[in-house]
Amino acid sequence: MRDNKKLQLRARYLGAVCAGLILMLLSAPGCSSAGGRHYDVVVYGGTAGGAIAAVAAAQEGATVALLEPRRHIGGMVSGGLGRTDFGNKKVIGGMSREFFERLGQLYGEPVTWYFEPHVAENIFRDWLKTAGVEVFFDHRLDLDRVTKRNDKLTSIQMENGAAFSAKVFIDCSYEGDLMARAGVSYTWGREGRDVYGESLAGVREYSKYHQFDVPISAYDQDGKLLPCVYDGPRGETGQGDKKVQAYNFRVCMCNRKENQVPFPRPADYDPHRYEISRRYLAKRGKDLKLTDIMHIGLMPNGKTDVNNKGPFSTDHIGASWDYPEADYTRRQKIWDDHVSYVQGYFYFLAHDPSVPEHIQTEINQWGLAKDEFADTGHWPHQMYIREARRMVGAYVMNQKDLQTERTKPDSIGMGSYNSDSHHVQRIVKPDGTLENEGDMQVPVKPYEIAYRALTPRKGECENLLVPVCFSASHVAYSSMRMEPQYMIMGQAAGVAAAQAVRHGVAVQQVDLARLQARLREQKQILSLDDVTER
Repeated sequence: MRDNKKLQLRARYLGAVCAGLILMLLSAPGCSSAGGRHYDVVVYGGTAGGAIAAVAAAQEGATVALLEPRRHIGGMVSGGLGRTDFGNKKVIGGMSREFFERLGQLYGEPVTWYFEPHVAENIFRDWLKTAGVEVFFDHRLDLDRVTKRNDKLTSIQMENGAAFSAKVFIDCSYEGDLMARAGVSYTWGREGRDVYGESLAGVREYSKYHQFDVPISAYDQDGKLLPCVYDGPRGETGQGDKKVQAYNFRVCMCNRKENQVPFPRPADYDPHRYEISRRYLAKRGKDLKLTDIMHIGLMPNGKTDVNNKGPFSTDHIGASWDYPEADYTRRQKIWDDHVSYVQGYFYFLAHDPSVPEHIQTEINQWGLAKDEFADTGHWPHQMYIREARRMVGAYVMNQKDLQTERTKPDSIGMGSYNSDSHHVQRIVKPDGTLENEGDMQVPVKPYEIAYRALTPRKGECENLLVPVCFSASHVAYSSMRMEPQYMIMGQAAGVAAAQAVRHGVAVQQVDLARLQARLREQKQILSLDDVTER
């Protein structure tokens, strides 16, 4: 009997010890009693804004996971956009500024705004590691496994089965999938002028910017519409629609032969796809240079950041409209189609016999950079998703906030880049010639960004922040969407998330004075009064 009692006591003791150990393990970072992993903050999307948000939250003491659907960190900043769209550099402060200073250290300069893609990604990776952020690659959101209770996200599951719970979530993806699945209000496309009283909204008046400077017929010899032309109506000026500005790839070329690979020929290459380009080149003749049909931004070590320029270039106009709301399968088809289009355009210029000899000579001095994007065939790993979904949040930034009402009581950073929307559609004018529509290039003065633009409306979700698909009209988004601003808003979201966790409040209830004070301590520029000489 005594032996039985001893055994029972020992069993109880061991059971208590085991239970204690289990509770300790479950309360540790990265563990969850629900069978998944638990953190204070989970960031979805390894864009530049996502990397900064994760680091900012971790530096405030939060346990942080960063979930990236693909294999790289930095989004467009490490995906080919090496010539920064900075606007007024004085308003770029905080961790966004620090990123460019870290680049400068590597290039032997105080700060640099032009850099190689792999250098940018290395900085983000090192920063995340130093901050103690756990990074999970190949973790794409399962769109049917987002759990929400009482206006609060509780857990999300990835397509690979991994589950994550957090006190605060931050959606830093270009697509805004977590935001959408959380039941938060959002939109996409262009508002009409009547929605926010914006003179720049909706279908644009005819503009000569990036336009056909010689008439090009929209039809072939049989009267059929040429490829890359929309066969529907233009729309009334100022009218809203669900069409999205053009996407492309920012191609990293190199002019050093020892560091080149040839421009690839897409498997589905069809030179007829570039008939508009052929006609335009033939009409313009010898006075046209390669730099008139693509913007070749020079970067260190003989490399480039290539962007759209002229009436027919690297922008795949009209091919992005379905992307914001598409499922993963459809999005991949759109992505692949953009790869095919842009690769085919370079191959066409380099090899098609119709291309003027002087243009062909120029393009063939270049090739893809051999030491960039090694795991994606030296092709950028990120498509330039200039705009997809936009949250309709607690405050919607719009044209007046960039032009006439530029101060905000809840400012968390500043923007200054001009209103910049690329073309939305290529259409047929009444005379049968081509027109590109949708471009917007309007200067702005530095303006303050409202914290409320990062938060959902009250009652929709109390523990989600959205610093990439933030709350703005198409007009305002066209300026605020630049990568330095994504990083600025990412930093604010990371600090706000950590404060919400620490004080147990909804993201809409974060103490603004405390948030702003902390951001200023981190050298964020909240107003022109904060600007020191840069």
